[in-house]
Amino acid sequence: MIRKIAIDLGTNNVRVYIPKKGIVISDPSVVALQAADNKVMAIGEDAKKMIGRTPESIIAASPLRDGAIASFHIAEAMLKHYIDKVSGSIRLFKPDIMVSIPAGVTSTERRAVIDACNSAGAKQTYLIKQPVAAALGAGIPIAIPAGNMIIDIGGGTSEVAVISLGDVVASTSVRVGGNKFDSAIANYVRKKHNLIIGDQTAEEIKIKIGSAQPLKKELKMEASGSNSITGLPESIILSSEEIVAAIKTPLLEIINAVKDVLQKTPPELASDIMDKGVILTGGGSLLRNIDALLTKVTGVPCEVANNPMECVVKGSGIALENLDAFKKSVLWSKA
Repeated sequence: MIRKIAIDLGTNNVRVYIPKKGIVISDPSVVALQAADNKVMAIGEDAKKMIGRTPESIIAASPLRDGAIASFHIAEAMLKHYIDKVSGSIRLFKPDIMVSIPAGVTSTERRAVIDACNSAGAKQTYLIKQPVAAALGAGIPIAIPAGNMIIDIGGGTSEVAVISLGDVVASTSVRVGGNKFDSAIANYVRKKHNLIIGDQTAEEIKIKIGSAQPLKKELKMEASGSNSITGLPESIILSSEEIVAAIKTPLLEIINAVKDVLQKTPPELASDIMDKGVILTGGGSLLRNIDALLTKVTGVPCEVANNPMECVVKGSGIALENLDAFKKSVLWSKA
């Protein structure tokens, strides 16, 4: 009898948290559909394997783009699939659902999330800002009158926020994240080496040899794709130094967002942040040396949270379990 479900509806991954059970699902947010009738064929890991390998009769796509719902039909199908998976397709009670959303989404995008959850079988849908959820999940005491700064680097968006007394004091949201790093790597490889690589290859390069700053010991790996001139398959050797150069532009956008929020932060809270430092969460924070780079350019100590990819969904679950205590933090609710 599942009464409460927290969902981190990420651009790249969906995580589902159930109070007292923890994270029960962590899947890629990809849905494979039949092009003719939009019938769902696969969801999650099975669908991700199809990306870039499907015939014209099958579409493999993510329902989210840059942290917002791009396809309502696909998002609804995916949410229904996961809600049914954890609470059964035949339910005596509809569950309350808490979904994390970027702090910078529009009212239309908020409405799309609520409608998708309600259509998928929610009794009540609650929304929580991602930076607040990430801070809760990272174990930061957000309810106290002190400044805490969080940088959540996801797949589609990066959220930078200063939180005090349970809510956001200053924040900004940029539509730059892990996916932009992947695109930047793919563009670099195409321009520098005349090699066209897919998104999944670019992501693999980022994970294996990617870094925000030059490494003391350079890493190398082989990457395969098709030559942009001849069209024939080809392999090249890439170095971590090349990846540092490739992702410089999207990293600069995140750095500017951090500086912008620090400039908007009241002096008393800025003093707290200097004492406590900045916490990084989200999959993008796993990029080598990103904490060192941010420390260097801002002068504020930065460190990556434990299990950074799970912070948002854990925080959403904590807020759902303690709704009365975190009423200020919940952005929106709709019966």
